[in-house]
Amino acid sequence: MAISILNNIIRLPPPSSSSSLLFLSILPSIPSSNPKKPIRLRIRRSSASLSDMDVISSPGLYPLHRCKTLHLVRHAQGVHNVEGDKDFSNYLSEQLFDAHLTPLGWQQVDNLRKHVHETGLSKKIELVIVSPLLRTLQTAVGVFGGEGYKDGINVPPLMVENAGESNRPAISSLDCPPFVAVELCREHLGVHPCDRRKSISEYRPLFPAIDFSLIDSDEDNLWEANYREKDEEIATRGMKFLNWLWRREEREIAVVTHSGFLYHTLSVFGNDCHPSVKSEICTHFANCELRSMVIVDRCMLGSDPATTNYPGKIPSGLDLPSDVALSNEREGK
Repeated sequence: MAISILNNIIRLPPPSSSSSLLFLSILPSIPSSNPKKPIRLRIRRSSASLSDMDVISSPGLYPLHRCKTLHLVRHAQGVHNVEGDKDFSNYLSEQLFDAHLTPLGWQQVDNLRKHVHETGLSKKIELVIVSPLLRTLQTAVGVFGGEGYKDGINVPPLMVENAGESNRPAISSLDCPPFVAVELCREHLGVHPCDRRKSISEYRPLFPAIDFSLIDSDEDNLWEANYREKDEEIATRGMKFLNWLWRREEREIAVVTHSGFLYHTLSVFGNDCHPSVKSEICTHFANCELRSMVIVDRCMLGSDPATTNYPGKIPSGLDLPSDVALSNEREGK
């Protein structure tokens, strides 16, 4: 199954039975030296037909109810990142099993949290999807969770105090979107102990308000000590994840995941874009980096109705376009 990313300047393939089910698009911005001054568009007459135009400069246009906004986040710095930068062979160390965030990583979490609140993003997100590894769970609740948890509140916290050697206070689940752990968006599977997770029964007491019900096995039966998942296998898993994500009812979703998963999944996209757009899509994410994309359903994959469209002709009556009305008048109808 082919899936493509598009931006506001791309080449659009013609619809066909083999066309992709989904597009992803970077949320565009229009630069202006004076943001208060309206942009003037100069239209010139041309003898060229639309079919003669270079469609790479044409914007894509899609019904709003066939789009979802995804806010993709790589986890903050983990202890494995520090040790791996010193010596790549350190990734084979059992001491890095299910790596937790460093103190610097928690500072990165605090900075991203401040950003999502200042931009109003925290009020828009309807769902947080998170990979079930300690570093992603810590990042997700730290960025998108509530304020400090207080005893006596009759709701479970997203994270208990000092979970995963965090030296952090408990995090509240009040006034937050739901958090759901999903195996499909895990990091590169196999060989590296830092990418092997704890049992779900160990996570639940640490992150009481996170929903782990979609994970089938308590133990990690996906990670293999002697087999490292191939890049193309990660990309295939990423496509399954995006299609699963599309079928959910939420329209604005945060996904907290990993560098390898993001890179190999997103590298499938953008080959029909300008190189700088391709780079925006799939360049490796920095620790605790957030990028916003739009996923577009082109082939009726979803079935959500339009909520803002209005059918018109209420009350009903004659409403012929002017060219049709003129033609009817000339024919004496």
